[in-house]
Amino acid sequence: MRERFDFEINEGPVENSRPRFNVLDLFTVLALLTACFMAAFMTYLFLFPRTSLNPLKPRIPTPFEFPTATITPLQLEATWTPTVVVATETPTLAPTITLMPSPTSISLVPPTRTPPATATPRAPYGATITAIESTIIHPEQGCNWLGIGGSVVDSSNAPVLYMTLRLTGSINGQPVEKLTVSGTALDYGQSGFEFDLGDEPVASNKLLVLQLFNQAGERQADDINIITYDDCNKNLILVRFKGR
Repeated sequence: MRERFDFEINEGPVENSRPRFNVLDLFTVLALLTACFMAAFMTYLFLFPRTSLNPLKPRIPTPFEFPTATITPLQLEATWTPTVVVATETPTLAPTITLMPSPTSISLVPPTRTPPATATPRAPYGATITAIESTIIHPEQGCNWLGIGGSVVDSSNAPVLYMTLRLTGSINGQPVEKLTVSGTALDYGQSGFEFDLGDEPVASNKLLVLQLFNQAGERQADDINIITYDDCNKNLILVRFKGR
């Protein structure tokens, strides 16, 4: 007997057989990406630990942070050294006989000692003073002039320049304070000097003092006390300093 089978063929739409991408797959991918990133980041920190991305940078010690070792030598304990004390018996000296003092003559007048005379050092320069008429130097002035002039030479009569001459005192009731240098008045020679005191002869007795100094300000001659005259033939006082 022939059986009859009815086969129903469903010709509807065929479903897609491709796999579906669900939420779990998404988390799995994110986890793998995160793990790869962390592995790469840790490798980078391992290779470059001093990078600014490292939150735990290694601390590199500096030479100044190392403590300096101080060596303290061991000291040996002090040993006790016994002190030996030797007692010595001091002998008692026998009493001595004190002699009576003999009278000694004493002079109440102390002896006097005369100190040796001290030699007074001589000045390096001496001076000669002469009163002459001024017309020898100033013929045009005639008798209408009064002054002091001269020169400074060494022991061999060679002129000495730039010596300071100072004239102080008073003349005819007027104070005098003048300075000059040797070599400024060639009428008296290469080391000549001159002081102009007025336009007429005036008599005075040692009211003027002439002094000689070197360039260091040291006195080179004794003070010269000048005498002037009310005389046309003596109205120029000529002073010549010469080395000794």
